[in-house]
Amino acid sequence: MTSTWHERLNPLVRNLPPSGIRRFFDLVAETKGVISLGVGEPDFVTPWHIREACIYSLEKGYTMYTSNSGLLELRQAIARHLAETYGLFYDPKKEILVTVGVSQGLDLAVRALVGPGDEVLVPEPSYVSYAPVVTLAGGRVVPLPTTVEEEFRLSPQQVEAAITPRTKVLILSYPNNPTGAVMDRRRLLEICEVVKAHDLLVISDEIYDKLTYEGEHTCVASLPGMKERTVLLNGFSKSYAMTGWRIGFACSNAEFIAAMTRIHQYTMLCAPITAQMAALEALRNGHAAMERMVREYNRRRLLVVQAFRDMGLACFEPKGAFYAFPEIRATGLSSEAFAEALLYEEKVAVVPGNAFGASGEGFVRCSYAASTDDLIEALRRIARMVRRRGVRPRVISAFLSPARSAAG
Repeated sequence: MTSTWHERLNPLVRNLPPSGIRRFFDLVAETKGVISLGVGEPDFVTPWHIREACIYSLEKGYTMYTSNSGLLELRQAIARHLAETYGLFYDPKKEILVTVGVSQGLDLAVRALVGPGDEVLVPEPSYVSYAPVVTLAGGRVVPLPTTVEEEFRLSPQQVEAAITPRTKVLILSYPNNPTGAVMDRRRLLEICEVVKAHDLLVISDEIYDKLTYEGEHTCVASLPGMKERTVLLNGFSKSYAMTGWRIGFACSNAEFIAAMTRIHQYTMLCAPITAQMAALEALRNGHAAMERMVREYNRRRLLVVQAFRDMGLACFEPKGAFYAFPEIRATGLSSEAFAEALLYEEKVAVVPGNAFGASGEGFVRCSYAASTDDLIEALRRIARMVRRRGVRPRVISAFLSPARSAAG
């Protein structure tokens, strides 16, 4: 061979950087006894009645393909859910597509919309997949940095200032991963006015909609004039503790869903039928279990935020999702240096904030979707490391006290 495999790769793939999360967790895999606050995955097992529905579907012989669009019964249940929750009405036969997780829905939506040179506005810090899928589609990412002073919320002025003749799509994701920020209805309305004035389209990733702890979640597609210009993405992974089932859905007008489905049918065909049967049960009977999990996340949220503040680290109070995003600049370390030191010195895994974009530098992401025991022990260890870096604790709370930390 006169050339290497590297040289033969599609340049878009060859130049694509590895995920900042995955790169860091290669280090985690090499370290024993780590408490991980890194992975955005519920520590709860999928509720039994949902697992039982899957088992029963197998016993009944549901092992075949479904329609490319997914089980009609599931799409009908999704349509009812959105109508009851947000007053949104989608035709389950033409305007809803069941996807293999929200990640696939995002990829399909971007590929169906974005062509070479098209610009996509992406608020930062943001989920690690947004920029790469735009790049792979040949588009250009235009980051919109948000700050802790603005509670990590995008402003309509930022959107307006970033728009050029090539701007086509705005990606929104609230409640936000990694910050836990939410958007109030008033500000979303202002942003949507800018979107409409410039004839933009919105991809709204609302996977954490049910994990909103203060006030009510505002669905972008439910706002005046937005249903026809929004691709709504959602799924079952976070709210129902179903990450491994890989079931999501996309809702939009019939023409656009048909375009997404054309890509879907050649790349994935359909989502697994057993997982779709489980998702159907989740929508029908999973609300009570979901509410119990959300109450527990809220309890952990308050504990974690207070602990970071007590140990001397400023910490924005997340209003949604299940992540805390403490500021670690007081330690004198960068985000990556802090995460690596914490892993090697105290065996606690967190994600460097710059994995979510340049505006995440100076922060780390900590998931509180972990057991209370693990959270408390991890916080003791973090407090110990932070003290060694000269950060004075604001309060010595009971479980962060030096005596108990040394024992732990």
